[in-house]
Formats: sequence, C-alpha cells, structure tokens
Amino acid sequence: MNIIIIGAAGFIGTNLAIRLSKCNDNKITLVDKELQYFDCIKELNLDHVEYEVSSLDMNMDFSILKGKSIIYHLVSTNMPTNSNINITKDLYDNVLFSSKLFEQCVDYGVGKIVYLSSGGTVYGKDAINPISELSQTNPINSYGLQKLTTEKLLYLYNYLYKINYSIIRLSNPYGPYQRPNGKLGVVTNFVYNALNDNVINVYGDGSVIRDFVYIDDAIDAIVNIASNNYNDIFNFGSGIGVCINEVLNCISNVLGVKLNINYLPARNVDVPKNVLSIEKYIDHFGDFKPISLEEGVRKTIDFFSNRRYDV
Repeated sequence: MNIIIIGAAGFIGTNLAIRLSKCNDNKITLVDKELQYFDCIKELNLDHVEYEVSSLDMNMDFSILKGKSIIYHLVSTNMPTNSNINITKDLYDNVLFSSKLFEQCVDYGVGKIVYLSSGGTVYGKDAINPISELSQTNPINSYGLQKLTTEKLLYLYNYLYKINYSIIRLSNPYGPYQRPNGKLGVVTNFVYNALNDNVINVYGDGSVIRDFVYIDDAIDAIVNIASNNYNDIFNFGSGIGVCINEVLNCISNVLGVKLNINYLPARNVDVPKNVLSIEKYIDHFGDFKPISLEEGVRKTIDFFSNRRYDV
C-alpha cells in the first residue's frame, strides 16, 4: 500500500511510521516542515520509508499526494491549552488547510483519508461520562472546534466525492517519542521530570480525570480503524478514567521516590472529567485489554531513562 503521513515527525507520526514500516507491502512517505524534524525517525533505519519536506499550510506541495492509496492527516498548528489565544488564526490555519488538503486528495485520486481528531476536546465539559460518539459536541476551546469542523468537512467530501475516510477521536496518548517538554502528554511530562528530579507543575488540585492510553494501544487502534471500510467516527482510549493525583502516585510508586509537585491555579480550558466510551470500537474490532497505567509508566520510564531533553 502506498501511504503518506503528513505531520509525520511528531509523537503519533513516529510511532505510526514504525508500525507501518513492518509490513513489506507498504511504501510510506513521511511529510513534515523541516528535514531535521526526522532525525529521530531516521536513526531507526526503518524500511520502506522516504522523507519529504513541505510546508503544512495552503502552500503545501500537494503533488506529493499523487499515487497515494491512503493519507494519515496528523497536522495541527496548536494545542488545547493555547488555542483560544487567536481563534481566527487557529481556524484559518487548520480548517482551511484541511479543506484544501481534502480537495487535493480528491483531485489526485487518494483512496482514503484517516483523520486524527480529539476525544479530549470535541465533546466539551457537559458530556455524560463515559462519552460515546453520539454525545453532543460543544468544545470549549478552538482546538476542539477546528477538529470538529474538520470532521464535518470529511463527511462533506465523502458525500460529494465518495472519498473514503476514518475519524479517530483519540483520548490522551503517552509513551516513547513524545516530547516531554511539550504542552501535551502529562504522563510523559511527569515521568521525565520525575526521572530528572525536576518540579512537576499541576494545574488545579489534581482531581481532573482523564483517559490515558499507552501509545502502542493507540497505534493498534489507528491501524485497525484505517484498515477497514468504515466511513465513520470512532472514539479510542483506555476506557478508564484516572485523576491526575493517581498518575502522580503511580509514578512515585514505580520509581520509589517522592515527587516535587507544584500545584498551580486551574485553567478554564480543562474540563473536569473526560473518559471515552470505547464500546463502538470493541463492537467492530473485538475485545480490547489496555496496557495498564502502571505498565505504561514503566515502559515510558525505560524509554526516557537515558534520554535528555531541554525542559
């Protein structure tokens, strides 16, 4: 299969490339804005992989879509925590780009679009947990709004042009190759700071509940969903809610150390609880037993024990 991943040098893109490269029938093109972004992936010497540099905006070289069977759209220019600062720019950079990308996918005959949406932000703060795909969608940040709007665009392009798609509303993945100094991925961030005896900043009192999923489970689900002929939306996470203080206790127990925690004022972009229902995924793809938080923390500790980043 001739595959292209745009926004490929990030956390999910790296792990997805590793998985897809294991199939000898795949030819994979990884696209991101700078060649140096691929340094980490290139060190792995993956088979069946080539690299392309292109802007990930309206000026993207869309000719790289020619001959591709499936595209994984992983591009987002912002994060939930900062997306409300400039809502107009956020929507322009992400929604208009996605519309142009889908238009070009139709023109170049791409067979399927797989879009990584956000199970943590599209539903908003009033959804009943565990949250199903049928729940109301009322985002409280423009990150969730642009994700939701892009989902609707995919439905429209399918309706108008019959291009196939899959939408994955992912919860909170963590694990290897996630940058521990980024604004996403509290489990990875906490693990790295604990390993290096750094201060761990927590917004609020630690009672916020999230659905954390280890990256290997997330990649399995993405590949499963992409490999089937469902023009549909799927939640995916662990299906288990864990509060931030439980995550901290888990890391402390696994490492056998007391953490240096700094509690900060809560943020209005953080919903109090977000746990995804994964019943629809299970109905379609069979029973799923997630990697436990403790095991995932151990794997993440193993990965980051000998790696240094500027935090």
